[in-house]
Amino acid sequence: MAKTDNRSGPTRRTVLEGGVATGVLLATGIPVDAEPADTVTAVASPTPVPTMPMSLRINARDLAVELDPRTTLLDALRNHLGLTGSKKGCDHGQCGACTVLVEGRRINSCLTLAAMHEGDEITTVEGLAEGDRLHPVQAAFVARDGFQCGYCTPGQICSAVGM
Repeated sequence: MAKTDNRSGPTRRTVLEGGVATGVLLATGIPVDAEPADTVTAVASPTPVPTMPMSLRINARDLAVELDPRTTLLDALRNHLGLTGSKKGCDHGQCGACTVLVEGRRINSCLTLAAMHEGDEITTVEGLAEGDRLHPVQAAFVARDGFQCGYCTPGQICSAVGM
C-alpha cells in the first residue's frame, strides 16, 4: 500500500535547496535582487606594476628594454623582444623547451629573471646561425631529421650547443 504524506509546509529538501542557492548567491557577491548590467566597468589595478630599464645583450646585439623586474628571461625574449624560438613548455624547468645559452652555458630561461642577466651574453636558437649558414648542430638536426613535433627542438639544439 502506498502511503500518502499529509504534511504541509516546507520539507527538509526545499529548505536545504533554498539555503544552498542563497549561499551560492552570497558567496559570489551577486545581489539577490540585482538586474543584469548593460555594460561591464573595468576596475583599475590599485597599484601600477613597476618597471625598470634593462640592457640585455641578446644574440650579439645590445637591447634596451623596460620590464617588470619579475619578468622571466623567457617572457622577456618571447613577449617583449619577439624572439619566439625558445618555447614555454612546462614553465617549471623540467622539459627544456626554453633552454638558451647565457655566457655559453645552457639555462632554463623560464626559471631565471631577465634582470639577473643584465650585461650577460644571451644566445637563443635564433642567434646560433651566421647569416644563411646554420650552426653545425642545427645542420645536423636537419640532415638527420632530428625533429619530432618540433616544439622543443630549439631547446634541444641550444642544450646540445651548450654541452
